[in-house]
Amino acid sequence: MQLEISFTDKEITPWGGMVLMQKMLEHIDFKQMLTELDLPKPSSNRGYQPEQIILSFLVSVWCGANKFLHTEVTRHDDVISKIFNWKRICGQDTYKRFFNKFSQKKNQEIFEKMYQWFFEQLVFDNYTLDMDSSILTRYGEQEGAKTGYNPKKPGRKSHHPLMAFVADCRMVANLWLRSGNAYTTNNMFGFLEDTLHKLKEKRIGLLRCDSGFFSDEILSYLEERTSSINYIIAAKFYPPIKRKITAEKVWLKLDEGIEIAETEYKSPTWNKARRMVMIRQEINKRTKATGKMLKSLMMIVFTETTVIVALLQILIYLLSKYGICINREQMWKIV
Repeated sequence: MQLEISFTDKEITPWGGMVLMQKMLEHIDFKQMLTELDLPKPSSNRGYQPEQIILSFLVSVWCGANKFLHTEVTRHDDVISKIFNWKRICGQDTYKRFFNKFSQKKNQEIFEKMYQWFFEQLVFDNYTLDMDSSILTRYGEQEGAKTGYNPKKPGRKSHHPLMAFVADCRMVANLWLRSGNAYTTNNMFGFLEDTLHKLKEKRIGLLRCDSGFFSDEILSYLEERTSSINYIIAAKFYPPIKRKITAEKVWLKLDEGIEIAETEYKSPTWNKARRMVMIRQEINKRTKATGKMLKSLMMIVFTETTVIVALLQILIYLLSKYGICINREQMWKIV
């Protein structure tokens, strides 16, 4: 193969795709929204405007930066400057000084308005909200990092963030960073109310959580709110629940190797019985089945309350879509 090698005095860049991102930001009027926020102002007349600092930081992240030092790559790219009509681009020290001006109060004020602005742009309603927590292992002395439950790195300091995702549009709805010694449900009620406030007028049609949120306190809270929330929460495999599963005789076959059933269960500490939906899969027929092992079967049990009686197959569909939540979680781990 003959390759021609030549030189050109034209400016080139590997980030030409940023033209599309610039068009998108322009279309949604993102810069105008930033100007309406109470962002920290520069202390010098020669300082960068806060709107440009945020925009250029976003561009650096889109181009692959995951450390402040990496922003120097896009800083010296003249083509990016022309795409976004910037005379110059911030350096890493500018970003550090800017973000150091944020306090917890300022973060809450700014992000509350940004979340509300974003979800106001979406014209549909009746969201499915996923809530989850995750373990972020730390290898330094980051603020708030403490030793807690960490199955992959026992004894290592970590953070234990609480996250909410809107699966319908694949967006993070809220995130609270907590110390590594925080339990899964710590501050769950405040977090949920904060999330609903950020979603503003949007209605939550269904809340989905894993077994870490399986407790009578949480179930009662969701049922007794002024505007109750329908939920599907994975149950913990306590011995009474295991006995309930093994005693069930009537199962509906949905597909080869997968069956579903329902029953009522009342824990000794609960005030009332609740409906439970059980899914079992034969491992030898469904090798990628997920759940808890019980007598060579993979079992998933949900505590479920929905006002509309629908086909049980819908639960399988919702379960498969729960993987979207996990994908968003993995993205946060990378960050």
